[in-house]
Amino acid sequence: MKDTERKFKVSFNSPVILTFTIICAITLCLNQITSGYTNMHFFSVYRSSWINPMTYLRLFGHIVGHGNLDHFMANIMLILVVGPMLEEKYGSSNILFVILSTALATGIVHIILVPRYSLLGASGVVFAFIMLSSFTCIREKEIPLTFILVALLYIGEQVYQGLFIKSNISNLSHILGGLMGAGLGYVMHKNKMNKY
Repeated sequence: MKDTERKFKVSFNSPVILTFTIICAITLCLNQITSGYTNMHFFSVYRSSWINPMTYLRLFGHIVGHGNLDHFMANIMLILVVGPMLEEKYGSSNILFVILSTALATGIVHIILVPRYSLLGASGVVFAFIMLSSFTCIREKEIPLTFILVALLYIGEQVYQGLFIKSNISNLSHILGGLMGAGLGYVMHKNKMNKY
């Protein structure tokens, strides 16, 4: 082999997305080891006293908790597909802001509107990323048809399921995550907050 030939190496190409994925995987393992204790006490959001410091930790921690491997895989696969592209376009700090603001918004709204149930999982972030991804090809004074279709299909489906299908899925956090992604995508595009 010649010295001039370049060797392939694995790169940590998307630090926020990869770190988020690793934290979610560790949290899933902890939940299995503790028979659900860690999810209940650290990685689920539910109504509790605002004096309790754990309430504030759970407002952000609920997005890394997942009930089982299927729940984890459904969210993480979409995040790993869409997230690196978004992190490349908008930069790591902006994507971290999208993740944390989506966590906070979905956590607070859930505590206020659905106090009897706990919320965990990254599906709000998934929906934020789906809506944010539709802003990647937006131009001045144009609304891409793909954005309209994504909004109608993804958000419309969640509204329909929330109204007519009874399940343990938080359609509210999906809708709110999508709205966060659309809103933050608009702000980042308008203020030219992309990386290049």
